[in-house]
Amino acid sequence: MKLTVVGCSGSFPSAESACSSYLVEADGFRLLLDMGNGALGELQRHCGLYDLDAIFLSHLHADHCIDMLAYFVARYYRHDGGRCAPIPVYGPEGTEHRLTTAYADTPSASSMSEVFDFHTVKPSTFEIGPFTVHTERVRHPVEAYAIRVEHDGRSLTYSGDTGVTEALDELARDTDLFLCEAAFTHGKENIPDLHLNGREAGESAARAGARRLVLTHIPPWTDPEVNVRDAREVFAGRVELAAPRATYDI
Repeated sequence: MKLTVVGCSGSFPSAESACSSYLVEADGFRLLLDMGNGALGELQRHCGLYDLDAIFLSHLHADHCIDMLAYFVARYYRHDGGRCAPIPVYGPEGTEHRLTTAYADTPSASSMSEVFDFHTVKPSTFEIGPFTVHTERVRHPVEAYAIRVEHDGRSLTYSGDTGVTEALDELARDTDLFLCEAAFTHGKENIPDLHLNGREAGESAARAGARRLVLTHIPPWTDPEVNVRDAREVFAGRVELAAPRATYDI
């Protein structure tokens, strides 16, 4: 598998990065994990506008899904050959309604489903193209899911947004790459069931026995180097920061 960081800024875009969006590729199949603010423009650096094969939305906060509205425009009003066939979109219950409401004036109440084939995510195991994926609900103010993507004996686990939860530890068990949010700073913010800090992300990686930890979803107002330091204090494996356009072979 190949992982490309399309965007990794937490809560709102930074001057350097779009919000959460990660491209996973294998056997010519392209799966996008989240499409937050600014992601659609950056995505086009890495693949064609109509070359995605499936999209997974971890939850329905704007910094993880709002560029789906711009992608709707690109697919619905495609100027060279007619409207695009529906692409599979996996998201929490109510994803279609949320996007339709956010767009505000789609041509009809069913317009989103003309270009997006919506599938409701629950804790489960299923196939997306060549990938076997496992999803677990995590702790966040809205319905939110972490995802484990497996292919050819290798695995990537993406936390989405979450507080501390055993479900994430188990999902990331022995994973090759753990892409984990670390929005908070240890000793500064302490809001349960919202986000992890760097130390908590490191502790989760250690409990899971992950091989590599990549911290992501760090807001512009948070010092990422502090979060890396805190994670390294509790996790003996490799720790690094996600960065836009970074790629990983898994």
